[in-house]
Amino acid sequence: MSKVILLTGASSGIGKDAALRLIREGHTVYGAARRVEQMQELVAAGGHALALDITQEAQIQAAVDQVIAEQGRIDVLVNNAGYAIYGSVEETPIEDARRQFEVNLFGLARLTQLVLPHMRAQGSGTIINMSSMGGKIYTPMGAWYHATKHALEGWSDCLRLELAPLGIHVVIIEPGAIATEFGDVMMAPMLARSGQGPYQHMAQATAAAVQGSYDKPGASSPPSVISKLISQAVRARKPRTRYAAGKFAKPMMFLRKWSSDRLFDRLVMSQFK
Repeated sequence: MSKVILLTGASSGIGKDAALRLIREGHTVYGAARRVEQMQELVAAGGHALALDITQEAQIQAAVDQVIAEQGRIDVLVNNAGYAIYGSVEETPIEDARRQFEVNLFGLARLTQLVLPHMRAQGSGTIINMSSMGGKIYTPMGAWYHATKHALEGWSDCLRLELAPLGIHVVIIEPGAIATEFGDVMMAPMLARSGQGPYQHMAQATAAAVQGSYDKPGASSPPSVISKLISQAVRARKPRTRYAAGKFAKPMMFLRKWSSDRLFDRLVMSQFK
């Protein structure tokens, strides 16, 4: 059955790939992102492109209003917009940390708040929140990013309990290493913050490890592996609460679940030398 879908972060990577897949599958898809010019492929495929900075209240409200005005409903919300800041806790400005939370958690939460009254009125809906294996594990230099994803996991679990009696599903997706702009967006600012100071050895080791995870053939998975999970969750009458896929996701989360803190610390740090 065709559904009306609002998907954020649709200008590149997982979001763009998922939007195109969902359009091909016959859904009415509204892709939302700041870079509207990078969503013209969605429009050409039969979708819609919305200008949306997830930190701007007026733009969030306008996006929801437009979908409701044109379609009368929103069946699926895919909260995919997000990014990562890396750098030592000591050297990362609190302003940067706040923006990380504004994009990865608070903007997502506000959009969800505005969509929920419409899903309640319908008596149905699915909210898909893009977390990460980073919502279950941790790495050096990534305190603020991991904090947002750990928070999103707990927030989504609570939301699931609140919405279950209303016929609204909440799904968490936990990608591993995916071949997107993620590493490029993360590395240069991290080295600018921490590459020359007291944490320079760890910052440079982290940059080398991340580069290896994204640049080497086969070291990361294509966005399509996550798009398939989004499609599965959209189609499912009773979607799973969590889906995980992509390079390293399942083994790393398995190790975190069954290892002591200190053992997992050693396992992680063995990759950053």
